[in-house]
Amino acid sequence: MKNINHKFKQLLFYTNLFAGESFFNEAKEKFDQKKFEDSKFLFQRNIVYNPKDAKSYLYLAKIFKSEENEKEHIKNIKTTLLLDPKNEEAMYMLIDIKLKNSNFSEVKKLTKNFIIICSTFCDKTKSINERLKNIEAKDESQQ
Repeated sequence: MKNINHKFKQLLFYTNLFAGESFFNEAKEKFDQKKFEDSKFLFQRNIVYNPKDAKSYLYLAKIFKSEENEKEHIKNIKTTLLLDPKNEEAMYMLIDIKLKNSNFSEVKKLTKNFIIICSTFCDKTKSINERLKNIEAKDESQQ
């Protein structure tokens, strides 16, 4: 009986794993087609089966950004980084938000971490630094 119970749990695990993967792939397709409502539903469903899937949270962040839902946008970026601290796209998105909010100290701290982890988005470092300098220069000229 114990062996049957263990096999059943394994079957449930793999069923959920494949279901979650299927939801992610379908959600990504819908996202690429700009069908954001369908995509959002499927990413959220994927999270039910795979709550530690950082990629689903990242895509949800992108969807909420397009919907101009800043609270959910930020929440999903932070969840992505909590699950995957080296996710450079999420880190860049958070830096972008902090720049818009003129949180210079946070931008500088995040940028140091970003430089350490970047591999694909390294070219964004120059843009971050230029935007930071422009904002600081504007701030100084207003004093």
